[in-house]
Amino acid sequence: MLDRRTFLLSSSAFSFAALAGCAATPRASAAERDQALHAILEGWFQQDLRDSPAFATNLGLDVGDLAPLRAQLGDASLAKAEQDRAEAVARYRQLEAFGRDGLSADGRLNYDIAEFRQSVAAEGARFRYGSAGGRPNPYVVTQLGGAYYGVPDFLDTQHPVRSREDAEAYLSRLGQFARNLEQEAERIAHDASVGVIPPDFVVDKAIGNLERMRATPAAETTMVRSLVRRAAEAGLGDYGPQATRLVAGPVAAGLDRQIAALRAVRPRATHDAGVWKLPAGEAYYQYGLRSNTTTTMTAEEIHQTGLAQVADLHGQIDALLRAEGYTNGSVGERLNATNREDRFLFPNTDAGRAELLASLNRQMAEIQPLLPRVFATIPTARMEIRRVPVEIEAGAPGGYAQAPSLDGARPGAYYINLKDTHEWPKYGLPTLTYHEAVPGHLFQGSIARAQGELPLYRRAGGFSAYNEGWALYAERVADELGVYEGDPFGRIGYLQSYLFRAVRLVVDSGLHHKRWSREQAIRYMVENAAEPEGSGVREIERYSVWPGQACAYKVGQTVIAGLRDEAERRMGDAFDIKRFHDAVLLGGSMPLTVLQQRVRGQMA
Repeated sequence: MLDRRTFLLSSSAFSFAALAGCAATPRASAAERDQALHAILEGWFQQDLRDSPAFATNLGLDVGDLAPLRAQLGDASLAKAEQDRAEAVARYRQLEAFGRDGLSADGRLNYDIAEFRQSVAAEGARFRYGSAGGRPNPYVVTQLGGAYYGVPDFLDTQHPVRSREDAEAYLSRLGQFARNLEQEAERIAHDASVGVIPPDFVVDKAIGNLERMRATPAAETTMVRSLVRRAAEAGLGDYGPQATRLVAGPVAAGLDRQIAALRAVRPRATHDAGVWKLPAGEAYYQYGLRSNTTTTMTAEEIHQTGLAQVADLHGQIDALLRAEGYTNGSVGERLNATNREDRFLFPNTDAGRAELLASLNRQMAEIQPLLPRVFATIPTARMEIRRVPVEIEAGAPGGYAQAPSLDGARPGAYYINLKDTHEWPKYGLPTLTYHEAVPGHLFQGSIARAQGELPLYRRAGGFSAYNEGWALYAERVADELGVYEGDPFGRIGYLQSYLFRAVRLVVDSGLHHKRWSREQAIRYMVENAAEPEGSGVREIERYSVWPGQACAYKVGQTVIAGLRDEAERRMGDAFDIKRFHDAVLLGGSMPLTVLQQRVRGQMA
């Protein structure tokens, strides 16, 4: 069990005067400089927890002095967004003034990670619309984002209900959910006034999701049923009437307000999918690329890299398909044909979905005994596989992971979208499991959160290129462990996963840089990645609202694989794969440029 007192330092423990003096004194030791920097970063982290109570709950830190956060959701208002933008600029200036000189090697690592994070946040602050912090997202509410999308599942899967205080906190958060919906409606109108309206297909999907939630009788919503079930299991009594009144009253009113706000801007929505159409749109996309890839690659470099990798992977898959007798048509056409074969499909029924989930659990269990061959550090946190909530599956990604709490009380979870089981050919599912669960996201996230010697702001933070790059690299590790031996279609599924991520480089930059239409991008994905039509639509619509995020996977994997190749060449027989994996994993998530410095230093 974590001793949270070690980490939850009061901001009063370090005075800014002392910090400034330490920063300015040339005689300050490296240890003093390190401690002063740690105080700044820890203070920011504590403020971030208070600004994002759901994040505190996710980490399991809503205890002790932070216990009141369990009853809060945070402020989603326009005023708070402006405050966050100003704070991002102020933090970056403070860090620049502190400087990097005089720090120890560990201190410099902390500084470099923080410097990248804050410089990107300050860059994003110039755009007075969309999200203010976190993933670059120019739109407040979409088919993939907003309070309606995240809060119900958060309450169901992350908010604990073990005591009466927990149940009362749940009710408090239901009330604040209603407030957040109202606040986001205000921001939808504000952003529209400065020329920022999501594409028409995004507005339509968001309205559809909201209307489905609104049409569900309050007592039958996940929000109410989850509290009722878990309170009963804990012997806390019946909270159904109170929760139902909140959902039928304030929450319903908030949903109505948000639906009305989106309907009001819908007549002005265009079909253009890329952010180039927005104020300073080209700069916004470069910000999205820098934030997500943690590199300085340009949009054109991303596009050309993607085209080259697609061609290379088509060549590899072509040889495998020919060996199995699939010789007619392009690689994409042949893959699409196999995707429709009955032998590779689960029935699109509840029984078929249950069978699919059972197969994923078997795959996760089967790879566990193989891990010690290539990993010295193996996490002990529990991991679960869950279906994406039905209420949001129409716009949700195909799969995603949720890291465990810091103390391991809440397991990590791998979510899979089962709207249509025919979008998941059997031969591609093992690779998805290795990506999302073991040795991918859940494995990496569990290791990072278990590194007790690292400060919390290192263990809890994340960078998309590192996280997604590792998960894609992990698919190669699974292959090297022999999981596809004697399974040619399993290997095809593995290579198709890499192809899918290479195609993402092309279509993301196509949408936002080359001004491709939604339909052009969908066509390219279906024809070249052999993504089923329905899944391809969701993917392209996802890239439309998360500019640059789709590029994180292949860029991150390319850098991690490049570091391994470099170490193998330099070290020869002395290369140790377990040591390499520890060098990548034990420092937690970080920008790729910082990761390169760290791994090269540790593998010298």
